Amino acid sequence: MTKTKVTILGAGFITDIHLESYHRFVPDAEVVAVYARKPERAKAFAEKYGIPQHFSDLDKAISESGCDVVDICLPNYLHCEATLKAAKAGKHVIIEKPLAMTLEEADAMIAACRDAGVKLMYAEELCFAPKYERVRTMVKEGAVGDIYMLKQGEKHSGPHSDWFYDINLAGGGVLMDMGCHAFGWFNWMLGNAKPKYVFASMATVFHKGRTKGEDNSIVVVEYDNGVTCVAENSWAKHGGMDDRSEVYGTGGVIYADLFMGNAALAY
Repeated sequence: MTKTKVTILGAGFITDIHLESYHRFVPDAEVVAVYARKPERAKAFAEKYGIPQHFSDLDKAISESGCDVVDICLPNYLHCEATLKAAKAGKHVIIEKPLAMTLEEADAMIAACRDAGVKLMYAEELCFAPKYERVRTMVKEGAVGDIYMLKQGEKHSGPHSDWFYDINLAGGGVLMDMGCHAFGWFNWMLGNAKPKYVFASMATVFHKGRTKGEDNSIVVVEYDNGVTCVAENSWAKHGGMDDRSEVYGTGGVIYADLFMGNAALAY
């Protein structure tokens, strides 16, 4: 069977996770090249994982690596540029969160891929977590009755790279960084229901002086199907990382913590 050839753009923390996932779970994919802005970083990453090609020129990485798919693991401010270049070269695109810095960028990326006849995949990880897939199946099977509230929260003490704290490079603060997971999960769980009302409370409580973006946020959204969703995100939480979801229904409740094995608690 012919494998799908993938070029990964980026050589940072999240790229390690993508590489491990390809190796462990996607036998039909072959990573043929890696790109990083610093040549020595691209070379070191390629040697670490046995990737045959490495590039520090974005255009060459896309057009000369022989790939079918470009997997974008770059900082937020480079997402749009890389997607437009990949679409122009006729490459399918997998992209890390968040999709883009602005709605205008997102619209341009979607249009470019549509016009080029290539696929644009926004790789929201929560939709592929086995635990969350099981939770969704339970809901579809009627295990908790009719849903009336969803909650999703991701919290830790702050990002691993400095660019996250620069709103000109990241596009925002913790809501942009981690709130996107919550809203992706809400849409997935609710079948793309439309938001009706939104309330948000955001503040910088811990990283004052380091960022002009918020480091703590709570967003409440009421959807047109009557379900209320709550997204809680923080870069200000001490004591390690939390990542959990809750489903409340007329017939039961489900608690799913990503850091507690593959089990979800249902009552």
